[in-house]
This record gives sequence, structure tokens and C-alpha cells, in this order.
Amino acid sequence: MFSFFQRAVPYSIRPIGPSAGSDCARLHEASFAHPWSAVEFETLLSASNAIGDGALARGGRLIGFALSRHAAGEAEVLSIAVAKPERGKGLGRALMNAHLARLAAAGVGSVFLEVEPGNAAAIALYERLGFETIGERKGYYRRSGETNTPALTLRCELG
Repeated sequence: MFSFFQRAVPYSIRPIGPSAGSDCARLHEASFAHPWSAVEFETLLSASNAIGDGALARGGRLIGFALSRHAAGEAEVLSIAVAKPERGKGLGRALMNAHLARLAAAGVGSVFLEVEPGNAAAIALYERLGFETIGERKGYYRRSGETNTPALTLRCELG
């Protein structure tokens, strides 16, 4: 049943390109120990095999993004980040749903990603989206002054 009192979503999700590089770098820096530069994002988002999706707040400010690279029917999620004030509100799930739909539309059948074993929120999100752990990469994440930590490798079959 339709309700006229449905809450409006305070963001839109749309494809992003190289012009979003600086904003992606800003979000990445706030989310990861070893952030990527704006130039790295611009280069990745310029590639013909890259798919980037951004969540934009009213007014056009980027508050989340997902970026993947695809080839031969497979894709790797390179990074996903959501602005700290927006976390825990369903934005990451909406962003990944839209991103996975775009990957499927591009002919991708399998999606892979790496996630730190201690990142319970991300793992829970990925599992809700249908990802399953298929392996572990030793010493994948660099830590300043600490031992490198492993990454879980996850896979999701689309369609």
C-alpha cells in the first residue's frame, strides 16, 4: 500500500567519474589508514573498466562511494566509503545495492572484495548482500608500526 507519508531519502545515488576524485579521496582519507590520493581516484575512475557510484546529499556533496574494476565477467570492489556522520543509516547498503546492479548490467557475474577481519559492520553488510568468505590474504593491510593484518576475501555471485 502506498503511503503519502513515506520518508524522503536524503541522498541520491548515481554514477561518478574522474571529476569526483578529490571528493572520493576526502572520504577515503577519513575511512582508511592508508588513503588514496585524488590523482589515484581520478585515474581509476577514468579507466574504461571502472564503475564508480556515488551517494550525493542534497546540494550535491559526495557522502559515499563504491568503486570497482571489471574484466571477463568478474569484478573487484576496490573501495567503498561512507562519510562518518552517515554510517549506520543504511546508506552503505543502498550504495552497494545500486553498485552491484550496475556491475550486473555490465555483464559481471562474480564480484570479489577484501575486508579486514575486525571490520564487523562491513562484514555484516557484505553478508546481507550475499557475499561469502572464500579465503584469507596474509599481511594484506599495512599498519604503521604494527604487524600487517590479513584480509578476508569475499565473493558474491550476481543473478
